[in-house]
Amino acid sequence: MAELPRLWLGRPVPVAWAGAEHIESTHQQGTGVLFLTPHLGCFEITAQAYAQRFGAVHPMTVLFRPARQPWLRDLVAGARQRPGLFAAPTTLAGVKQLIKALKAGQAVGLLPDQVPPEGQGVWAPFFGRDAYTMTLSGRLAQAGRVQILLSWGERLSWGRGYRVHVRPFEPLNGGPLSDDPLEAAAQINRAMEALVRECPAQYLWSYNRYKSPTR
Repeated sequence: MAELPRLWLGRPVPVAWAGAEHIESTHQQGTGVLFLTPHLGCFEITAQAYAQRFGAVHPMTVLFRPARQPWLRDLVAGARQRPGLFAAPTTLAGVKQLIKALKAGQAVGLLPDQVPPEGQGVWAPFFGRDAYTMTLSGRLAQAGRVQILLSWGERLSWGRGYRVHVRPFEPLNGGPLSDDPLEAAAQINRAMEALVRECPAQYLWSYNRYKSPTR
């Protein structure tokens, strides 16, 4: 909560990179890029940092859930829309926007450990317990020529800024994402677990990952 006003309304914050070469390599191949980021560290900074460094040539579209309070909705939407960064709502129109971006060779980002509405996910293991997991990540990965990258924004100590970590998906999982929705969800959950284990103190454990989906 304390960092959001600066991230949304203030000047850019210091950002270091670990693994930016994976992004550059994917851009050279001319494919779309699907970034999967868990509720780990500062997930707002991953998209902002990407847009600042790569967005002028390769823009990113991020999926977000609009705020319920009308007064906050415009503020959040405006803060997340910036040069090289576009926001897509969690609606059918928003999903079509993501698919269009990927097919155009652009980047898309979402949080795959967000519990989706009923009928839009499957039950798959996450840290030893079944969690309702979105199938959207797998569907987007099949939207043409798409490379999956994992990313998260580490908070550095003493207000020194952030470090954005980027990892390729396939080496971490021993192969490409499965075409089967249930297996794909399990693969993605394992990948999210691996990222969380890198820095468990910065995972948003207060988020109810195991809640039942809403209609």
